[in-house]
Amino acid sequence: MVPGVRRPEPAKPAGSAFPPSPPTPATLKAYNRPIAEFRASLLGFQPAERVARAQEVIREALKAAGPGEVSIKPIPGGRSVTLDGRSAFLVLDGDVNALANESVDQAAEKAAAALRRVVEETREARSFDALGKAAIALAIATAILAAIIWLLVRVRGWIATWLARLASHHAERLRVGGQAVIGREQVFALARALTTGVFWLLVIVAVYEWFGFGLANFPWTRPWGEGLQDATINVAATLATGALGALPNLVVALVIFLLAGALSSGVNTFMQPFVRGEVSTAWLDRDTARPTRNIAIAFVWIFAVAMSYPYLPGSQSEAFKGLSVLVGLMISLGSTSIVGQAANGLILMFTRTVRPGEFVRIGDHEGTVMELGAFTTRIRTGMGEEITLSNSFVAGSVTRNYSRTVKGQGFIVDAMVTIGYDTPWRQVEAMLIEAARRTAGILQDPHPVVFQTALSDFYPEYRVVAQAVPSEPRPRALVMSELHAHIQDVFNEYGVQIMSPHYLGDPPDAKIVPKDRWHLAPAEPPRSP
Repeated sequence: MVPGVRRPEPAKPAGSAFPPSPPTPATLKAYNRPIAEFRASLLGFQPAERVARAQEVIREALKAAGPGEVSIKPIPGGRSVTLDGRSAFLVLDGDVNALANESVDQAAEKAAAALRRVVEETREARSFDALGKAAIALAIATAILAAIIWLLVRVRGWIATWLARLASHHAERLRVGGQAVIGREQVFALARALTTGVFWLLVIVAVYEWFGFGLANFPWTRPWGEGLQDATINVAATLATGALGALPNLVVALVIFLLAGALSSGVNTFMQPFVRGEVSTAWLDRDTARPTRNIAIAFVWIFAVAMSYPYLPGSQSEAFKGLSVLVGLMISLGSTSIVGQAANGLILMFTRTVRPGEFVRIGDHEGTVMELGAFTTRIRTGMGEEITLSNSFVAGSVTRNYSRTVKGQGFIVDAMVTIGYDTPWRQVEAMLIEAARRTAGILQDPHPVVFQTALSDFYPEYRVVAQAVPSEPRPRALVMSELHAHIQDVFNEYGVQIMSPHYLGDPPDAKIVPKDRWHLAPAEPPRSP
């Protein structure tokens, strides 16, 4: 029997077709510590009302400062938990959590143990010695926290300096096209951000542990501190359990990646003689060996990722699958042009349309090929310009290669003039060959050749073709400029005018420059040796 006023259960509505709703569970707490959870009503009292009555009984018993004896007595339909001989609360059969597979005796024993803990903490809260020891322990913990933070500050500065020095040293090696990818300032900023993030993470963990220890050190806040500490332990246990559970699959994935690394190393070792040009075949030479090696290694790692995917932690979760679909969709939508550029780059590499070091004309752009990349082709003109062309543009344009047919290193130079029909063509050819002979950098073996490319209405067209060295882009511009200058000089020497207008009659005087007028200001006369 529960002492107090007995209240009958409320009458059910007549003719109600709905069953009564189950009582709302309520948790009995004393001084912030949970003791038991009531799920059943008793003599018309709901669980919340039972909690209020039990709290009042426990408060009065603790205020009386009795011996604090807690015991359990069997009653019909449950167990009675008493405090100093007085029934504090009842644990009924309906209060037992069926999902936890717990008996009423076990539930009553757990509630009694929690009540004994409340009694002990109440006595501790009334003891000045216990509170003083708790305050001293908190002060020591605070001093330790301050020392840890001070040490982290010092270590943070040392590690930031060390990481910046190490990263700056290795950043010099990370170059693309001869340019450093990461500068010194970016290295320092990255090292500072990394150490700052780790520093604040450790500070937050230290403060969290100090806060939990401080709360658990005093009786009235101990449940909160224990909750913080239990949360830390639960998180650590969950992570450790997950790591241990995923360890076998991680080992399988690691073995797959190790095999892929070994196979990639074997492919690289096999292809090195081809990359260096020491060995070549009909289908694999120095120009195609590097992209072939990169493609083979890429396929090895793609296959390794596909094989290890089922063994990665969380790969079977819906979130992981959804993220994989999202990433795949983004790549497929955003990389259409990238895939096209890469495909054209492979076509250029394997068809050997252009090679680095060759002098070519692609569309309206002329220069030396500096790099044939996966997505772009860089050429450098003789005027100091560097032009970057997309591989799709190169593949879709007419390419004139001036270096492919030459003997050894070098390139083809050519110049075209149109001279009237009244000048013997043999004389014109001889003058063009003489101009080529005087030009520094043009080879005499093979001998320069003159072609008559067209017989137009007013003049024939002559083109002199020769081979020049070296293959650097700037000297070619100088060679072309010097060749054009010598053509003018030779034609002036022999009194042949370079003029091919659409005219109705010959001019009275030949349009030539006499030799004594070659060096009018601002031109300087040649210096005598």
